[in-house]
Amino acid sequence: MTGFDKSERLMWAGRGAAYAGSFAKLCAYPVPQLLDAAEVGPGVRMLDVGTGPGTVAAAGCARGATVTAVDSEPSMVDLARLSVPGADVRVAVLPELPFDDGEFDAVVGNFVLNHVGQPKGALTELRRVVRPDGRIALTIWAAPPAPGHALLGRAIQAAGAVRPPHLPAGLAREEDFPRDESGLTGLMESAGLREAACETLRWGHRATAEEWWSGPAAGVAFGGQMVQSQTPQVRAEIKRHFDLLSTEFAGPDGVLTLPHAALLARARH
Repeated sequence: MTGFDKSERLMWAGRGAAYAGSFAKLCAYPVPQLLDAAEVGPGVRMLDVGTGPGTVAAAGCARGATVTAVDSEPSMVDLARLSVPGADVRVAVLPELPFDDGEFDAVVGNFVLNHVGQPKGALTELRRVVRPDGRIALTIWAAPPAPGHALLGRAIQAAGAVRPPHLPAGLAREEDFPRDESGLTGLMESAGLREAACETLRWGHRATAEEWWSGPAAGVAFGGQMVQSQTPQVRAEIKRHFDLLSTEFAGPDGVLTLPHAALLARARH
């Protein structure tokens, strides 16, 4: 386990409910396209890696697939077991999954590759557990981030917040890759996957400012950890800038429309 992985485990510990009540709705947008890319349908043996509260697993079950789902965070697994009783949900951590070679027809991961310290190693493991000619489909956030995704970071920067030592600066240089279509396609090919292809998905996520702030306020993800690690004075400044910057995205009803962009990649074993 890398230092990045250890930081991720600490960052997400016990935050399943906070994530489900905030950013999970945002991350649900690409799910239909993700399952289409993996050709998930009736009878398909599907593995959902990084299931979170079970959004993708539930959608796979609704399509008639036989679904196994894993997450590294126990609070996420508890939520997924409750919300998707038809799936086999368990705790497991990339890049070492407790499954046999070729056990699945399709493997999907919705925004999970962002959270592993060895992306190529993770993809190599996903290739191992999918059958020959089986499908793998993944989403990650694109870089540079779209304006809605960058909102919190702008507020943190404007407030003069300082990154605490326990938060990783990023992946090790030899593990990182460009977060664009060619970069993700190249990563999949380097892991031995065939017919790799990638597209960019764009959408406007609608949420109230209070809902969007609730995730960071609860310490969810890197941005939330940045907020929570500051002094009360700096946290107040982050919130003040967040409120000011949020008005750029507010409609007449006061609801925010936050532009986001993600990469959707597909490949075969």
